[in-house]
Parts: sequence; C-alpha cells; structure tokens
Amino acid sequence: MIGIISDSHDNLTAIRKAVEFFNKKQVKAVLHAGDVVSPFTARAFKELSPKLYFVFGNNDGDKVTLTKWFDEIGAVSCGEFGDLTIDGLHIALLHGTNEALVKALARSGDFDVVVRGHTHDPGVKMIDGTPVINPGECSGVLSGKATVAILEIANLNVEIMELEIY
Repeated sequence: MIGIISDSHDNLTAIRKAVEFFNKKQVKAVLHAGDVVSPFTARAFKELSPKLYFVFGNNDGDKVTLTKWFDEIGAVSCGEFGDLTIDGLHIALLHGTNEALVKALARSGDFDVVVRGHTHDPGVKMIDGTPVINPGECSGVLSGKATVAILEIANLNVEIMELEIY
C-alpha cells in the first residue's frame, strides 16, 4: 500500500492525523502531491515511518528551506515532478496546476498511475485506462473535510479516507 496526501497547507493537526493513519496502515511509502506550504511542517511529518516523497505546489514558497528541512527528516524532494517506481509501480507525482499536463501524463502510457493534488477534490478519474488519483485536501480548509488516500499496489484499488481533525 502507498499513502497519498496533498494540500496539507500548514495544518499541523491534520498532518499529525495523516501521519498516525499512514503509520497504522503500515504503508510502504507516502506521496505528497504538493502545497505543504511552510518548512516548519517537517516537524509534524517527522514521526512518519515510511519514506515520504513530495513535490512542490503553487503555494510552496521557500522551496530551498522546505527541501532542506524535509531532507533532514529523510524525505525526498522531487521538485516540480516525481517520476517514481515503487514495487514495480511506475508513478507520476505532480501538484496538478496544469490540467493539460495531468491529462498528457495519463495518456502517455508511461505511467501506471498519476498522483496529483491542487483541486482539493478527492477521487480517481480514469484517463485512457490510467488512474489519476487526487487524495483531496489533508488540511480541510476549503471543503471542511480532511482526506487522504491509500493505493493498493497489487490491484490499483484506491480508498479515500476522511480524517477526524475537528
């Protein structure tokens, strides 16, 4: 299983709940699809047992310090785009501000899954047979619901989970 999170927007309570959830589920890795926002949030991710991979979102300002602080806790910055292979699963990881790019990646046939964020809208959309996974917003700032996702590596099943943060 792979944990998926996006748009945590400095909500430390929500991040801690997500970390607790992913640790309990014993996921193999966690992918963050951007909009971590501030470097200090690395502290809340410090307790995460699996490896964390993240990309920058449109609200991530100080990318140098963000990368440095997350590097100190063992997380991997993929910059603007992550081209990852986890247990044979080829994954595109990006924030998703450019819809044409998200669709092009899915249509390329190069990736088994595309993981994106940005819209704060949780769900899975199939594009030319490729699942495009958006875990929604961990922060709960727009919808009032803090959500994350779990991806089953073997069968590509995706479960969107709501975290109790309020």
